[in-house]
Amino acid sequence: MIAILDYDMGNLRSVSKAVEHVGGKCAVTRDPKRAAKADKLILPGVGAFKDCMANLESYGLIEPIREFIASGRPFLGICLGMQLLMDESEEGGRHKGLGILPGKVLRFSPELGLKVPHMGWNRLKLKGKPRLLEGMEGDYVYFVHSYYVAPEKKKAIAAVSDYGLEFAASLESDNIFATQFHPEKSQKVGLGLLKRFVKL
Repeated sequence: MIAILDYDMGNLRSVSKAVEHVGGKCAVTRDPKRAAKADKLILPGVGAFKDCMANLESYGLIEPIREFIASGRPFLGICLGMQLLMDESEEGGRHKGLGILPGKVLRFSPELGLKVPHMGWNRLKLKGKPRLLEGMEGDYVYFVHSYYVAPEKKKAIAAVSDYGLEFAASLESDNIFATQFHPEKSQKVGLGLLKRFVKL
């Protein structure tokens, strides 16, 4: 069973429908015990970093997420769910993240002369041979974000995209998988990624 964490900050219905569409059995839950028993865990996220961390804490989900990842079972963070893996974010000040992957979350600079948030379809450029992104070199995926991750360990970057600067579009580190883009909104390409996650 795949647990999709509900902490009042994610587009849960579209994620769960997409997972079910590719053959995955999933449950949307905020119960720490139920999440801890899952085979795989998905952390979606839409909204402000500070609010997301506050909600995760209020529902008692922070330590269960850390323990789940430490167990070696597959974990997928989507959009803000990827950013939360970092040490801290500069969104609305400086706020601590889950601290699972060393790095920071930074805002796209106005000096780039581009609209923020970055919203729409952008191409992927793969780094190495990431498992979840197999065959996705040059594919277009859907983004909606004003901030991007800057991981300290560049080897964790599975793919990059470009929006005035090259930024991390996806991360892979052992059993941790994460996408800045929304696979559930990226049509056939995104469904392929979720199907590979289901089969891990």
